Amino acid sequence: MKNITVIGAGQMGNGIAHVFALKGFSVQLVDVSAPALEKAIATIAKNNERMVGKGTITAEEMTACMQNIQTNTSLADACKTADLVVEAATENIDLKLRIFADIDANAPEGCILASNTSSISITRIAAATKRPAAVIGMHFMNPVPVMKLVEVIRGYATTDEVANTIVELSKKLGKIPTVVNDYPGFVSNRILMPMINEAIETLFQGVAGVEEIDTVMKLGMAHPMGPLQLADFIGLDTCLAILRVLHDGFGNPKYAPCPLLVNMVTAKKLGVKSGEGFYVHTPGSKELVVSPSFK
Repeated sequence: MKNITVIGAGQMGNGIAHVFALKGFSVQLVDVSAPALEKAIATIAKNNERMVGKGTITAEEMTACMQNIQTNTSLADACKTADLVVEAATENIDLKLRIFADIDANAPEGCILASNTSSISITRIAAATKRPAAVIGMHFMNPVPVMKLVEVIRGYATTDEVANTIVELSKKLGKIPTVVNDYPGFVSNRILMPMINEAIETLFQGVAGVEEIDTVMKLGMAHPMGPLQLADFIGLDTCLAILRVLHDGFGNPKYAPCPLLVNMVTAKKLGVKSGEGFYVHTPGSKELVVSPSFK
């Protein structure tokens, strides 16, 4: 396995392309937006420079990494010689089904089709293809170059061979793969999102403020980041989308998203990506400032 195609040049996609390229794989990074691809390459270069500064990689490794990445606005062209395609598009089922149908039509026989989805059914995604046995979940954690876990999700038809290949590939990337079965939210978000939603509900009911809730979880539960700060980092729209998948998938009211979260997403207060969520996020600043809406 040498040729990797990554679909989507956003935060997750550029991180996935980065880790593959650092390990010597030839990477095609695909997006319909040329400016998004330019931004992704600039982000990867900046992250590489930071790693060189910390002594994590050498200048030569940085150069090789950047040379290993090619960009493309054509999914069909980028998939023609792929050994593995990793889809990292927006967490939208209809979009993913269209993308996987296109990948299936253009990727060669023997190519494995993986999704970085954080909650959507791999079995349902696989049904959009004529090769469901070769479809698998490869859920990287954010930020991809830093976080060690890869949640490997087996769909209903995923073969042992495909699962074992992705497990070994994840290890080659320096990651720690954990294999789970295909149910809404898998393991990571089935546990994480209800916690985040409960933190938002606690704020909504006036039990405590943003800083107080995050402080309790950081100092009392040894979490490196409070749940409200983490929600901002993930993206409140993404949190809402995952909760809706859980709610629809299980039909259990405990997964119903808090009305405050719904309102914030409607108001485009999405967290880091929009500049404001539970906190105000100023580019270049690491200081946490609570949003005026919650003061």
